Amino acid sequence: MRLSALSVIIMLTLVFSQVVKSEDGFVVDNIQVNGLQRISVGTVYNYLPVNIGDVFSSDRIPVAVRALFKTGFFKDITIERSGSTLVVNVVERPSIAKILFEGNKDISSEDLLKALKNIGLSEGKVFNQQILEKVEQELRRQYFSHGKYGLKIDTEVADLTRNRVGINIKISEGRVAKIKQINVVGNKTFDNDDLQKDFELSTSNLLSFYTKDDQYSKQKLSADLERLRSYYLDRGYINFNIESTQVAITPDKKEIYITINVKEGDVYTLEKVKLAGNLIVQPDEITKLVQVGPGEIFSRRNATETSKAISDRLGDDGYVFANVNMVPDINEADKTVAMTFFVDPGKRVYVNRINMRGNTKTRDEVLRRELRQMEASWASNTKIERSKTRLERLGYFEEVNVETPPVVGTSDQIDVNYTVVERPSGNLTAGVGFSQTQGIILNANISQDNVFGSGKRLNLAFNNSDVSTNYRFGFLNPYFTLDGISLGYELGYRSTDARQANIASYTTDVANAGMNFGIPLNEFDTLRFNADVKHTSLDTTPSSSDEITNFIDEEGDSFLTFAPSIGWTHDTLNRFVFPTSGGQQRLSALATVPGSDLEYYKISYKQQEYFPIAKDLTFSLSAEAAYGDGYGKTDELPFFENYFAGGVRSVRGFNDNTLGPRDSTKRPLGGSTKLAGSAELFFPVPFMKESKSIRLGTFIDAGMVDDSFSFNEMRYSAGISGEWLSPFGAISVSVAKPINLEDQDDERNFQFSFGSGF
Repeated sequence: MRLSALSVIIMLTLVFSQVVKSEDGFVVDNIQVNGLQRISVGTVYNYLPVNIGDVFSSDRIPVAVRALFKTGFFKDITIERSGSTLVVNVVERPSIAKILFEGNKDISSEDLLKALKNIGLSEGKVFNQQILEKVEQELRRQYFSHGKYGLKIDTEVADLTRNRVGINIKISEGRVAKIKQINVVGNKTFDNDDLQKDFELSTSNLLSFYTKDDQYSKQKLSADLERLRSYYLDRGYINFNIESTQVAITPDKKEIYITINVKEGDVYTLEKVKLAGNLIVQPDEITKLVQVGPGEIFSRRNATETSKAISDRLGDDGYVFANVNMVPDINEADKTVAMTFFVDPGKRVYVNRINMRGNTKTRDEVLRRELRQMEASWASNTKIERSKTRLERLGYFEEVNVETPPVVGTSDQIDVNYTVVERPSGNLTAGVGFSQTQGIILNANISQDNVFGSGKRLNLAFNNSDVSTNYRFGFLNPYFTLDGISLGYELGYRSTDARQANIASYTTDVANAGMNFGIPLNEFDTLRFNADVKHTSLDTTPSSSDEITNFIDEEGDSFLTFAPSIGWTHDTLNRFVFPTSGGQQRLSALATVPGSDLEYYKISYKQQEYFPIAKDLTFSLSAEAAYGDGYGKTDELPFFENYFAGGVRSVRGFNDNTLGPRDSTKRPLGGSTKLAGSAELFFPVPFMKESKSIRLGTFIDAGMVDDSFSFNEMRYSAGISGEWLSPFGAISVSVAKPINLEDQDDERNFQFSFGSGF
C-alpha cells in the first residue's frame, strides 16, 4: 500500500513530538510527597496543579511551587523527578502551640487573643513570621483606643518540639495619655465652654475615672465634631464649616492637645415653609406637626424633627416606608432659607403575619392579647412598638425584640416577628433573708406568675421574721374577660410584734379576705376596686404606751371591718424591671363602711417618673402624699393604721419607721399624714454596663410623718445606693447622710436588706 505525502508528514510530526516530550517532560505515573508532619497528603494533592497521567515539564515547576506556597503551610518547596514519579519535597511551617501575654492590665488576654484571631494569629494555626508585624499593629490599635500611646511591645518566638512554636508577647502599657486641652479656634459668637459642654471628650475632671472622657478616641472625636456642627446648624449657621482638626501628643506621650479650626459664617432665617408631595392625610394634621415657621432662625434639629414627626404620622396609617425630605432653598443675598418638606408616602403596607418566637412556656394567646398591632390591618409603627412595650411589662421575659421583614414577592406587606427570652416565673422556693429592721427572715413560697403559661398568677406564701409571721394565698386572672378586666382573690393571716419594727410596743393578729377587680380605661389608665374584710386583734405589752392603752380602753381590742377601696393607676413605664423612661401615678382611697367596729378612711397619691438623660444614665423623681382620719364614732385614724417613714424604702439615712411623732415611751408612733419624695440618678456599675440586673444610684430623699401637713418636720438625706436582682433574691444597699438631723432622730447611715432562695 502506498502512503500519500500528507500521511508521511503527519506520521513524522507525531514521532518528532514524542521525541521532544521524552526530552523536555514526562508522563506522571505517581506523585510522592516528602516532609509532611501535620499536613495530609490529600491537602497537597488538592492544591498541586498536577495529576497522575499529566505530562509534566520543567516549565511547570514554578507554577506548581507557587500554588503550594500560596497555601501558607510551607516555608520551603522543591520539585524533582524520579523516573516517572514526581517528587515534591516540602518543609512545613511550624504551628502555634501557645500565645502568652505578659504585662497586660488594661486589656484582658482573652480580648487580645480575639483581636489577634481576627488577623489570622491564633493557637493551632500555622505560624508565619511575616504576620508578627500585623500583630504589633493590631496591639497598638487596641491600646491606642484606650489612650495608651506609650505602649512598648517585645515579641519572642520559641521553637518547641514537633515543629511547633510558642509566642510570648511582652507588653509595657505605659500610662494613659490624658487630654490636656481642647481648643476651638475661629469661633466668634460662642465661647469654648458653650461649644464643648456636650462633647464626649473632655479634660480631666472628678468623674473621669468612671466616664473615661479624658482619654482620646478617634471615634469620639468624630462624634464630637458632628455635635459641634449640629450646634451651629441648629442656630442658623448654614455655612458653618470645620476647616481642620489637629491632634498633638507631647513627647513623653502623657498629654494630648486637640485643636479644632472652624469658620462660623452668617446666621440664616426662614423666609417661608411649605409642604409638597402627596400628603395622604388631612393637611391640618400635618401642619400642626411642623416645628419651624417664617421669621425663625433656621434650625436643622427642628427641621429634622418635623420630618420625623410627619413620617411617624404617616407610619401610623400604614405608610411605614414614608420618606419626608427637607429641601432648603438658600438665598445668599438675603441670608434667608425657603424650606420645603416634600412628602413621598410610598405604598401603604399591611401586616401579613405576626409571629411569636421563644415562648416555650408561655402560651401564644397570652402574648397576642397584649398586642396592639393586628394581622391583616395596615402596619403602624406606634402600635408595633407599643406591643413590644406591653410584652416587656408583663415581667415574664428577660428580653423582647421585634423585626419587620418584608414579605418576599410583595411590595406592600410585612411580617412582624416578636422574639422573647423567657425568665423563670416561679415554682416552689424556700428562702432566708435579712433586714436590719426585721432581722432574719424565713420564707416558703409557692408562686407562679405565669401558671402553666396562662398568664394567671398564683401565690401561696409563708413568711416569718422577728417582726411578723405571715401566711397568704393570692390568685389573679389579669384577663378575666377578653376586654382585659382582671379578677383576684386574697386570703391572709399576719401576726405582728410592732416593737421589733422600731415602732410603739404592741402586737396585732390580723386575718383578712378580699376580692379585687381591675378595669382598663384606656391604654395607660386602669381603675381598680377592692373589697376587704379584716379582723384585727390588738394586745399590749408590759412596755406599751399610754396612747395604746387609752385607745384599747375606749375602742376595745378586737375589730371587724369591711373596707372597700378604689384606685386609679396611670402607667407609662417602658419595662417591668429597672425602667428607664415613662412614669406611674397611683391614686387610692379606702374607707371602712359605716357600722364597722372602726370607722376611718385613707387617701394616698404616689407618682414616679423616669427620664433617660444619656445612654447609661436615668434620672428619677418620685413623690408621695397620704392622709387618713377617723369619722363617725371613731375620732381619729387608729394608731395601727398610721403612716411611717424612714429606711431603705423611704427616707434613707434614718432608721426604719422612726420619723414622726413619738408616744409617751419615746417610741415612734407614726402619723395620719405623710409626705415623701426622692430624686435619684441611676447609672450602671463600672465595667458591668451591659448588665440589666444591677445598678447604682445617687439620691436626695425627703420625707415627714405627722398628724398634719407640716414642712417644719421634713427631713432630708443624701447618699448613694445599689440594687442587684441576684439569683438569690433582691439586694438593696444604701449609704446616706441625714442633712437636717434633730436630737430625737435615729440616724442609720448604712442600710441594706436581702433575700435568698435555694
